[in-house]
Amino acid sequence: MNILIIGAGAVGVSVARELLKSEHSISIVDKKPSAMRISSASDADWHLADACEVPALREAGAAEADIIVCATGDDKVNLVVSLLAKTEFGIARTIARVNNPRNEWLFTDAWGVDVTVSTPRIMASLVEDAVSDGSLTQIMRFHRSGASLWQVSVSADAPVVGSAISDIELPSGVAINAIIRDGVPLTADADLIVDVDDQVLLIDGGDDVDMSALKSYFRPRPASVHDSEGESAADAEASR
Repeated sequence: MNILIIGAGAVGVSVARELLKSEHSISIVDKKPSAMRISSASDADWHLADACEVPALREAGAAEADIIVCATGDDKVNLVVSLLAKTEFGIARTIARVNNPRNEWLFTDAWGVDVTVSTPRIMASLVEDAVSDGSLTQIMRFHRSGASLWQVSVSADAPVVGSAISDIELPSGVAINAIIRDGVPLTADADLIVDVDDQVLLIDGGDDVDMSALKSYFRPRPASVHDSEGESAADAEASR
């Protein structure tokens, strides 16, 4: 697969290295001479050029690219290149890095972005996942389809514990994609039973889905008034 990476910083080069391991054809573009650390990814095709210029992208092989990864530290550059990739070269898949979370709303298909990667959002999701309190965390949003990928860790005494996938009544437009258990990915078969500490991956179909309604599925059941009264009566009896 032909992959064009914009930005030869730490992120761009790291992505290039990983993709080269899978024997993809990689081209890297950066306008700074100091970024031309060719030995850091010697199997890639390096280009010293301004990716915001159409001739530079063409020279780097944009017309033959299957995917473009805009990984610079400048959100404006990532947006402009994404738009050029779509409008000038019809690249099938554009992946853009968001550096400032306040700019994330701009990274839509209107700017040619198919997939947004936000480092702050990813780090926040990892922190929330470590808490394992049943909080839903959005991992990725696919702008072309409007769908989003979410993750949640199942808390002890959550309503879904002990339930089969087929018995969980999810809101319309939401589906369980997979479950990670003890580091092993499991297909979300209808008869798979949900257990405590499972990491559940869900996908929604678009912006009209109210994901907040799912919070109660994975968090501990709230103590009912009846239970509280029962406990109080038992405590009072024990104190006599």
